[in-house]
Amino acid sequence: MDYIKAFLIGGFICTICQILIDKTALTPARILTGCVVTGVVLGAVGLYPPLADWAGAGATVPLTGFGNVLAKGTREAVAKDGLLGALTGPLAAASCGVTAAVLFGALAALVFPSREK
Repeated sequence: MDYIKAFLIGGFICTICQILIDKTALTPARILTGCVVTGVVLGAVGLYPPLADWAGAGATVPLTGFGNVLAKGTREAVAKDGLLGALTGPLAAASCGVTAAVLFGALAALVFPSREK
């Protein structure tokens, strides 16, 4: 059942983004940024964590989940360190995911060299 919930929620998020790409003049970069901001807003008001708990990877893997991690890191760091936590919290919370993305991207670039089409 966990796989079905993850598939449904993750598929729904991806479907919304694909509809935005196909039916609007928004660029993919703006849509991706909108996903992150949506995750931050939903995480900040407390709506995203219950969805992430219910859907698992279907809600945490898409970019909305990254936005939720940023909001959660900010909230926890502000509670611990005060206003300075607003600057350090999101960086600390998301550092592992960003580092993995950069390292695996560099590895993929080395293994699969670019070529002209």
